[in-house]
Amino acid sequence: METPLVSSTSVLLNPAVQVAEAPNSIPTAITISLPTNAYFLSGIRDFVVNLTKNMTGFSQQWAFRFQAVVDELCNNAIEHGSKPGSIIRVTLISTQISLEVCVEDTGTGPDQMKPEELTHLFKERSQLVAGSYMGFRGRGLPKIVAGWTDEIAFEASDLGGIKAKVKKYLRKEDDTVSSKKKFVLA
Repeated sequence: METPLVSSTSVLLNPAVQVAEAPNSIPTAITISLPTNAYFLSGIRDFVVNLTKNMTGFSQQWAFRFQAVVDELCNNAIEHGSKPGSIIRVTLISTQISLEVCVEDTGTGPDQMKPEELTHLFKERSQLVAGSYMGFRGRGLPKIVAGWTDEIAFEASDLGGIKAKVKKYLRKEDDTVSSKKKFVLA
């Protein structure tokens, strides 16, 4: 039996979401490669807000939430997954009913992990966030990213590191902010 080239571990954050793509929906995919320097992140943040506001059905509130999600994923890829002087790759995929973001690192950074290890750490931290103090660091994935997306997956990237994939489905009820949002880890 052959070993798959891509390892994927995913977490369904909102199992009640069962959405099918519209039959004639052609996704718009945009990929940007950035040097591992936080200086370039302001351009990605602006791009994400403008793309979300102008090319999707998501509200302005969600545009700014996606900006925070992408910023968190990019910062993690730069800090943990890619050494200085290398790149990260950001892909945004927009359809009529969803927005997907993929951020990939090279696996050359100081904190190399496998997708399965990152999934385990994510689940562990997600459980801690609910009721305990975690310090000032390590809350971005379980608090920001998980809080504002419906799906999250960690896969092996063809760049050599990890590809973090998140997806949010367009639903009108999501425009109402609720502090009682619940999600289940698969």
